[in-house]
Amino acid sequence: MLSVTLLEHTPEPERVVAMAARLCYASVGAKELSERLSDEKVKEMVRKMVAIGHGSTLEHASFTFGVEGVSRVLTHQLVRHRIASYDQQSQRYVASHGFQYITPPKIAGNPAAKARFDALMEEIRSAYDELVELGVPKEDARYVLANAAETKILITMNARSLLHFFNLRCCLRAQWEIRQMANRMLAEVKKVAPTLFHNAGASCVNTGLCPEGDMTCGHLEDMLKLREP
Repeated sequence: MLSVTLLEHTPEPERVVAMAARLCYASVGAKELSERLSDEKVKEMVRKMVAIGHGSTLEHASFTFGVEGVSRVLTHQLVRHRIASYDQQSQRYVASHGFQYITPPKIAGNPAAKARFDALMEEIRSAYDELVELGVPKEDARYVLANAAETKILITMNARSLLHFFNLRCCLRAQWEIRQMANRMLAEVKKVAPTLFHNAGASCVNTGLCPEGDMTCGHLEDMLKLREP
C-alpha cells in the first residue's frame, strides 16, 4: 500500500524563500533581512516569487520524502525528474524472496486478468528462488523480477523542482500510480508551506490553462475546481 511521509524539510521554508527574494534587491545582509520580515511580508514575497516565476529563490527550500509501496514502474518514471536526489532499496543486496508487488487497478478490477497476473507473479517468485538455490547471486537472479515488484525510495527535491513535478505528475494524463504519489506529496508539503504550494498541482490547476493541446484529458473545468480560492 502506498505510503508517503515528509521526513524532513528546510526549517521555515517560506521564510527562506522570502529572504532569498529580498536579498536580491536589498543592500543589507540575509540575517538582517530575516529579522525585518513579518509573517505577512513573507507570504507576500512568496506569492510574488511564484507568480513572476523567480524560480531560483524557491531552490533554497528542500523537502525529503520517504515513499513505500510503489512499483519499479513508478520509480523508472520518477528518476526522469533530474533535479532531485534519490536513494532506492537495492535488489542487488536485499533479497527478493516472496517479493510484494503492485497490482494496477485495471487488472485488479478484472477477475480473469488478476488471476493471470497473480499466477505470473508467483511464477516469478519461484524462478527467483530457484536461481538463488542454484547458486546464482542475488544481483543476477534479480533479472527475472517484474516491474511490478514493490520498492521503497527516499526523495529530496527543492521547491522549484517540486512545483514542476506537480505540474506534470498531478495531471490526469500522468499514469495512475505516480499521480497518486504526487498528490500525496503535494498534500504533505501544503501542511508546512501552504503559501508556497497554494495552487500547486497539474499545470491547468496552477495556470488555469491546459498545455496538452490535442492530448488534453478534456476535464479542464473539473480540474479548475481544485484551485484554492
